[in-house]
Amino acid sequence: MKLIEHMESRLGRMVEGWSVDSESNPMPFQVGRFQDGELSGVVTYATIGLSKYALASRTSGRGIHQELIISVRSEIASGMFPALVHQLAVGLLERGEAILRGDVIGPQGSVTSESSMEAFYAAIPVYYDEAFPAVDLESGKRAVMVWMVPIGRAEAAFVTKAGWPAFESKLAEQDPDLLDLNRSEIHLG
Repeated sequence: MKLIEHMESRLGRMVEGWSVDSESNPMPFQVGRFQDGELSGVVTYATIGLSKYALASRTSGRGIHQELIISVRSEIASGMFPALVHQLAVGLLERGEAILRGDVIGPQGSVTSESSMEAFYAAIPVYYDEAFPAVDLESGKRAVMVWMVPIGRAEAAFVTKAGWPAFESKLAEQDPDLLDLNRSEIHLG
């Protein structure tokens, strides 16, 4: 499968996969856990098959095929992340709407009990090479990889107020470790 090969070429081998939710109901896509990839000490959880669905862009109306990824430091990785990825993706399917660069989901409480991160920011997976953010699928469709970056409450408010280009400019200036859920929020003043 082209999609899994594409993911494994950067994220590392898929070591686990889930196709049923926490109540043993079949999911419309799978969630995979990838490790030992290009980024040392990082575990990535990703949808596999969300891209079968054309989700509408609210700006252009066209159908977008996408997969979601959440990458975290290995020491933070836990069993809750497959459910988080599932929840984010099911929300997109229920709305029938694609998540676009700069969109924020949340805040909805701490991502983990030790973290002050409370929302997710949709970004291009810039920690990987330029060919990673999109993949040609066996169906002939093209899918994009959407990196769901955990962010804090103030960061989420800043994106809403100032826009994603201003937020990404602050990220580029300060270069926080976006894989560390225990990081402090960036300075937004």
